[in-house]
Amino acid sequence: MNSYVNMGVGALLGTVFVLMSVSIASEGIFHSAEPEKEGFAIVAEEGTSEAAGGAQAEAEVDIKPLLAGADATAGATVFKKCASCHNAEKGGPNKVGPNLWGVVDRPIASHEGFSYSAGMKTFAEANKTWTYDHLSFFVEAPKKHVPGTAMGFAGVKKPDERANLIAWLREQSDSPSPLPEASAAAATEGEAKPAEPAPAK
Repeated sequence: MNSYVNMGVGALLGTVFVLMSVSIASEGIFHSAEPEKEGFAIVAEEGTSEAAGGAQAEAEVDIKPLLAGADATAGATVFKKCASCHNAEKGGPNKVGPNLWGVVDRPIASHEGFSYSAGMKTFAEANKTWTYDHLSFFVEAPKKHVPGTAMGFAGVKKPDERANLIAWLREQSDSPSPLPEASAAAATEGEAKPAEPAPAK
């Protein structure tokens, strides 16, 4: 066999040997063990869509009974979530949203100098004032209660926090609107209960 061929074959075999040695060595140096638990395991829970559908089907919470025991001082703290877009001081300026002084029972989309969205103007045509219920539903889910509103706030989901906030907003007025009468609510509940039978004599 030609010496040049021998040299070529030897060089080839030597190269293969070196590459295999490097591969084995690097595998030993940089090898990482399989983790015991996957870091990003995604588990889909059965019935999630059903639960979500059930949550949407829940009745909206009536805020009026909660207002009787609401804490307006705590509501001032909740208002901090709104303060970047709203002012509630008398004579205060409009910000991204309108000034909220006297907002309870104020005509909807009526604050002077503020440019309301088309969605809010349409809502105002069918609903005249910011009642306690309208405020509660709007603060809970603005885009759900007023489709087309420009308000991008995610909402205050907890009913007690909304009650506290609305109780505080109610106080930001020259003449706060009266709270819903607890006696009327109690009377309604009483009418719903069946009458107890008279004791036998």
